[in-house]
Amino acid sequence: MTAFFKKIFFKSRSLKEDGIFFIEIEKIVGFKPKNIENFQKVFTHRSMNKLDSKGNPLSYERLEFLGDAMLSSVIAAHLFKEVPSGDEGYLTKMRSKIVSREHLNELGKDLNLIQFLESKITAQNFGENIHGNIFEALVGAIYLDGGFQMCEKFIHQKVIKLYVDIPRLEGKVISYKSLLIEWCQKEKKTFHYDVFEDNGIGGERLFGVKLSIDDKIIAKARATSKKKAEEKASQRAYFAFQKSIDNK
Repeated sequence: MTAFFKKIFFKSRSLKEDGIFFIEIEKIVGFKPKNIENFQKVFTHRSMNKLDSKGNPLSYERLEFLGDAMLSSVIAAHLFKEVPSGDEGYLTKMRSKIVSREHLNELGKDLNLIQFLESKITAQNFGENIHGNIFEALVGAIYLDGGFQMCEKFIHQKVIKLYVDIPRLEGKVISYKSLLIEWCQKEKKTFHYDVFEDNGIGGERLFGVKLSIDDKIIAKARATSKKKAEEKASQRAYFAFQKSIDNK
């Protein structure tokens, strides 16, 4: 197999060679990077055990922190401008919906960012959040490389323009668990999440949840974490009581 075809079919390993990585990043971010090293960090997982020139751990995690802050800032400014009637609580809630982990994971998947990731962990062993984590790191790298103006432009083009539909987001549920607990408390209903470990197929560690309301089991669910299992059970319970909850 020639080197040319290797670069096509084994993209994840060859993207950082011969300028191909630079070209691919330019397509995604919409401008020519000044320092490609900023973007190489975005796709370096800590399992690679790399260090920078000063001996500091080198991975996307610090950029993820920066990108999270930039996303929140730009989204907050957009909502402040577009919804002049929204009070602080409304704006905070809407921003949370836009930068929710679920939404960021969707953004990372749509850009297929994981294809560039260098890691000693295989892709199938990562959780869903890896997609959103890399997306946040990419935003952080754009800020470092192009400044606030470039960062704001990227967020408007890749997030706000494509995904921010305010009327639709107003009706979107962030957390079924929070919604269900709020309803139970208002209706003076008792509720309890019974969580237990459960070994799934192939010995995978799973968590099972039984959700009881007024001492009656309403929903059951299984997932790879307690939080996810509780949320899944809450969603099923929500649909069981949807008419009552929506009319609260």
